[in-house]
Amino acid sequence: MDIKKDVKDQFGRSADHYVESMGHRAGWDLKKMIEMANPKGDELVLDVATGGGHMANALAPHVKKVTALDLTPEMLAAAKKFIKANGHFNVAFVEGDAEQLPFEDESFDLVTCRIAPHHFPNVESFVAEVHRVLKYGGKFLLDDNVAPEVDAYDEFYNKIEKLRDYSHYRAWKKTEWITMLETKGFEIQALHRFEKRFSFDSWCDRMNMPSSEKQALTEIIRNASDQVKDRFRVELEDRKVIAFVGEAALVNAVKR
Repeated sequence: MDIKKDVKDQFGRSADHYVESMGHRAGWDLKKMIEMANPKGDELVLDVATGGGHMANALAPHVKKVTALDLTPEMLAAAKKFIKANGHFNVAFVEGDAEQLPFEDESFDLVTCRIAPHHFPNVESFVAEVHRVLKYGGKFLLDDNVAPEVDAYDEFYNKIEKLRDYSHYRAWKKTEWITMLETKGFEIQALHRFEKRFSFDSWCDRMNMPSSEKQALTEIIRNASDQVKDRFRVELEDRKVIAFVGEAALVNAVKR
């Protein structure tokens, strides 16, 4: 199976949904990433897997230039429309692969990647590429959904994500991210763990799930063990899944 083709197919169909998604448009994490970036106004920034362009849009008023990169042409087009409509004209849009970044060594002062690496099949290559294109002392701000440290909970979360979105590859554990980043030459300066409440209907509908698949996913969650349902704070009502709670990590790492 070609996971990158799956990503392009899935996000090509869902581009407008991602621009409008409140979980991507807003959120504590977006504001926190700007705070952690602490831009001075002269930075050259790369936003990897820009998706709907929310991170690039938020950074644009505070830096010299943002390069928004995405694998999917439809996502780039949607991001461009969104960002230009907000009056930002210092953003360049580049089609490219997060694991083979089309940029020279030490090209950027800041690299960001928000709610995307769980789609990357070779995430260590992505981390190495970010390290390569960053200037020495540059920041890498990483924000993504993570799996719990307990294997059973890790397996459950990745299973339901994969059933909901076939382009999902893996949500990594926090400890796995720490190991990958430090092994590739980053120094971790901060890690914030935060919870994310997923409204089941909108979570599924964003991926245009057929009703039969959505019902099958409902049954898997309903039939999970009490420990799993408690861990993910599953909300049930009249045999329907209303919501559950996952987690994400926001990491500030510096190239050394």
